[in-house]
Amino acid sequence: MPGSYSERTKRMKQIEGGVCAAKGFSAAGVYCGIRKNKSKKDLALILSEVPAACACVYTTNLVQGAPIAVTKKNVANGFAQAIVCNSGNANTCNANGVEIAEGMCALLGKTLGIAPEDVVVASTGVIGKPMSMEPFETGIPLLPGVLGKNSAVAAEAIMTTDVKKKEIAVEFMIGGVPCKIGGIAKGSGMIQPNMATMLCFITTDVSITPAMLQKALSADVPESFNMVSIDGDTSTNDMVTVLANGLAGNAQIASEGEAFDAFCAALRKVTLYLARMIASDGEGASKLITCRLGGAKDVPSAKKLAKSVINSPLVKCAMFGADANWGRVLCALGYAGVPADVSKIGVTFASAAGSVEVCKNGAGVDFSEETAKAVLSEPEIEILIIMGDGAASATAYGCDLTYDYVKINGDYRT
Repeated sequence: MPGSYSERTKRMKQIEGGVCAAKGFSAAGVYCGIRKNKSKKDLALILSEVPAACACVYTTNLVQGAPIAVTKKNVANGFAQAIVCNSGNANTCNANGVEIAEGMCALLGKTLGIAPEDVVVASTGVIGKPMSMEPFETGIPLLPGVLGKNSAVAAEAIMTTDVKKKEIAVEFMIGGVPCKIGGIAKGSGMIQPNMATMLCFITTDVSITPAMLQKALSADVPESFNMVSIDGDTSTNDMVTVLANGLAGNAQIASEGEAFDAFCAALRKVTLYLARMIASDGEGASKLITCRLGGAKDVPSAKKLAKSVINSPLVKCAMFGADANWGRVLCALGYAGVPADVSKIGVTFASAAGSVEVCKNGAGVDFSEETAKAVLSEPEIEILIIMGDGAASATAYGCDLTYDYVKINGDYRT
């Protein structure tokens, strides 16, 4: 990102509306029969009034859900008009998976009067569970009747073990033209991405070519969603999709420059917000953990080190118990695979309750256990690390590891 990112964000305005904030977008959510609990919606739709430039980033897991294969084919031309997503069944490792995903696109296309190839299809839920078209034959025809400014409803319909709905929208300027961008996401477990993470759908009324939209998203994901880890697992169905329909009326962005930088800054605002929400809503989580690491020799090293700390089950457990066990932080740094001089490392824990330095020059320092307990008892905790090897930095997001994580995943299918 350009160095002016912080200045650009100050000029942005967070607004209501989620994926329906941008001009020409509507959304819906219904119960179609995939979930056992009829009070939970399980089918979502996001629709643009006109075909939109489309960019996607997908999971790097070699076992991929059928919807990803179908979506890759559909958006190969760089355009789409609708996103349909079900929850409760991942449509992964099913013999008829592609047939089902293509059937969802065909039925939605017929229902809305658009080409099936203009549909992004996604699924999330249990892997390997048999699936049929029956729920979609019931639910998809219901969607047009409830289409509207219903971002929150769509956000609910894509949730699985999530506790919180995740949505945001931002207003910003490009060349003096007001533009909007918004997103919804789901993600609570199996969050340890190498490309995308969970499901995230973003809409904007900015006019931008598909190539530049893809460039913006591909550059953004490594700095936002890829810096989140909840449990070290990479899902089979992860996808981030952006639709840009151009209805804001700005001069089309076709190359790098001031307008492209402004768009990238707004996109980053949305993705970082959603990434933090995902981290804070980890399965069973009670605390958001942010690891801010500085003084690394280069950015790749900084990212690797910060992620190693966030990924550590022992660090996560210590944060859950409000235990200032800084040795676990150094341990995680040590097995990150990045050469480091331990005698230069410093660690501080911080939160709204204050801060406490626990390690300096690779050795423990005297600190108040009472103060440390108070700092680590807050719902949002920062682990601040100085490596002393250079000027590079990185920030990673995660959550604590609680008893409830095991409870949730011990009987996930039931």
